[in-house]
Amino acid sequence: MQFLSDNAASVHPRVWAAMQAADAADSPYDTDRLSAELDDRFAEVFQREVAVLWVATGTAANCLALSALVPPHGGVVCHREAHIEMDECGAPGFYLAGAKLLLADGDHAKLDPAGIARVLDAIRPDVHQVQPFAISLTQASEYGCCYAPGELARIDMLAGPRGLKLHMDGARFANAVVNIGRPAAEVAGPVDVLSFGFVKNGAMNAEAIVFFDPSLADMVRYRRKRAGHLQSKGRFLAAQILAMLDGDTWLHNAAAANAAAHAIASGAGERLLHPVEANEVFLACTVEERAALRSQGFGFYDWGPDAARFVASWDTRAEHAELLGQAIAGL
Repeated sequence: MQFLSDNAASVHPRVWAAMQAADAADSPYDTDRLSAELDDRFAEVFQREVAVLWVATGTAANCLALSALVPPHGGVVCHREAHIEMDECGAPGFYLAGAKLLLADGDHAKLDPAGIARVLDAIRPDVHQVQPFAISLTQASEYGCCYAPGELARIDMLAGPRGLKLHMDGARFANAVVNIGRPAAEVAGPVDVLSFGFVKNGAMNAEAIVFFDPSLADMVRYRRKRAGHLQSKGRFLAAQILAMLDGDTWLHNAAAANAAAHAIASGAGERLLHPVEANEVFLACTVEERAALRSQGFGFYDWGPDAARFVASWDTRAEHAELLGQAIAGL
């Protein structure tokens, strides 16, 4: 009964079927029939014109997206717990040729206007300091919490007058859409570029970069090639993404994962460290209590010395989530 990470989940049967169906001769790289469908399919999701590029990893999606917004001498405001700061091994600096991450605070790994302003107000407008060019948000956040449309609008009101672009790390964007219960366009809000995650939600190795200003994609096509992410058989990545969009599979999978997370949290009570708004559950949990849970067959990661993280996936069995919830209640 594993709750280590949604990265460890199985590949959805529709994705396997789509990849098998794509196993026929077609044009290489991103000139194939399936890759050509992406712009129109995502335009349907977001009800506006977009340009979409596939890549194989979330790190590549985040960093290539930011490379369209931030020059080498610039900076990106992000939460100090953001994935681009904590879990990408310096990749933003590598892909952005030295651009700097400017770290801000906020509850539940979410940025807020006050925290962003504290960072921005401390920067002098002269050549001796790195100037901000973008803000990066994570939806849902690294602690499984979601930005409501109004929260995104308030951040945009701060960013717009300062000329800052907005990037969204949407590794668990589907989970946020399900939780908020609003159209994808509202859950993305006013962002300029979205890293739209699929791997955690049932794909094998395909993520999408969605440019709401299609002209931004032109530069990134070259940077994707230079970074070694223009795969010669790109149709297999496009096939995965299209299969996830078909029949709203991406939303059904996220709904299953979110429901399993709520089952896990049902017996947690005051142990909960963050609201459960997606598919992650963070609990205060002693070393002895974690050992007791593992002895019952539950796999999960420690989260510092006194906490644990449990992640539900699209394929988490409901009875396993319920058993874990009961075990937590019994600690």
